[in-house]
Amino acid sequence: MQNSERYESPFSARYASAEMQRLFSRRHRARVWRQLWVILAQSQHELGLPVSREQVAQLHAHMDTVDLDAADRYEMALRHDVMAHVKAFADDCPLAAPIIHLGATSCYVTDNGDLLIFRDALRLVRGRLAQTALALANFADRYKELPTLGFTHFQPAQPTTVGKRAALWLQDLLEDARALDALINDLRPLGSKGTTGTQASFLALFEGDQEKVEALDLLTAQKMGFEKPVALSSQTYSRKWDSRILHLLSGIAQSAAKFAGDIRLLAHLKEIEEPFEAAQVGSSAMPYKRNPMRAERMTSLSRFIITNAMNADQTAASQWLERTLDDSANRRISLAEGFLATDGLLSLYLNVARGLVVYPKIIEKRLREELPFMVTENILMRAVMRGGDRQELHERLRRHAMAAGRRVKEEGLPNDLLSRVADDPAFGLSRQELDGLMNPADYTGLAARQVINYLAREGGEILRQLQEHKAPAAEITR
Repeated sequence: MQNSERYESPFSARYASAEMQRLFSRRHRARVWRQLWVILAQSQHELGLPVSREQVAQLHAHMDTVDLDAADRYEMALRHDVMAHVKAFADDCPLAAPIIHLGATSCYVTDNGDLLIFRDALRLVRGRLAQTALALANFADRYKELPTLGFTHFQPAQPTTVGKRAALWLQDLLEDARALDALINDLRPLGSKGTTGTQASFLALFEGDQEKVEALDLLTAQKMGFEKPVALSSQTYSRKWDSRILHLLSGIAQSAAKFAGDIRLLAHLKEIEEPFEAAQVGSSAMPYKRNPMRAERMTSLSRFIITNAMNADQTAASQWLERTLDDSANRRISLAEGFLATDGLLSLYLNVARGLVVYPKIIEKRLREELPFMVTENILMRAVMRGGDRQELHERLRRHAMAAGRRVKEEGLPNDLLSRVADDPAFGLSRQELDGLMNPADYTGLAARQVINYLAREGGEILRQLQEHKAPAAEITR
């Protein structure tokens, strides 16, 4: 059958990067399993079991020579993926064949292997977050003083700045980055716990030496690049780890969806747009269209990632006693595709954040159209300070504002609130004085200062950590 006649995942064809796809590929997974068998044999040799240096060296030499076709042939007969790969590895390493997987259960490679892959995938996500956060920080700094109309309920509200709005997007993303670092630092592998987590098989191998059994558990985890294994397990590590991972990805998707939604609204207002290529087609029917397709795709992927987290919740809640296999098929799909979707989402986010197009003239025009309504409190205070009655002036100002609003909405005419106030002798304010109140920057409060302080302090510190910190990888010695 031709490849074009088989289903192809959109994550492979459209969204996820080659790096993330490699991490969840069959070949990489098989290689990680071989790496774990080397770690187990190496540790057993170092702790005095009858595993020779030559056997360990042979395993090490064949970590990368994975024959997936051979493994497939074995699995057809055995109906067991781990044993299929054990036999394929043994074919490559006849000297070491007797000690491959010694004392271990399948979850030694499947669960530890998953955690190694997830850790690398989280680091890749971390790199994407760092790049995107830096792009947002640069944008926020560039536009920190540009006044723009604020919206609550998507109705005109007190002005803010374009940079302050971007700093809010940035803050969400940096909080996700902090949560991601905490998760990476907390990750613990299964280690070598045996069939039901009691380490009974290893206790038999070490002839009752409990300290060596515990040392093996610690040593294998450390060779995987972790400080220590989980303290307790059944046959598997607790599936609540999967829930933490997918909820971390869900948090990133929530932040990205908020950004994407805002960009879609701003694109409608013609104030800010995502990048649009010279030959890009916005609509098959309407040539003038500049649809926010990247932001819309971000919204779509975010929705998948957010709802996908429920898979891990249900799996963690439904595990029976020491082991049940109803997690297997779901985990193969939900965890891999959760990462692939997040990878695609952040690639889009970075592309949009780096290429945002701002239209200051449109922003200023809309702000000035609404600003007369925004300055009513200042008008009221100035008139009262000149001897006016606050309650009477408030009512007159309310009537003028309602009339100006009707003129804008019902007749499509410009906002004439300032002219109405200037013509009302009760206020005693000239049009020149009223025009003097119309500087948008006077109504953005501490927005620009907040951006400066955030980038210099809390946000800047997280950004620096994102740029500098690199976690250690697993190490295997001969």
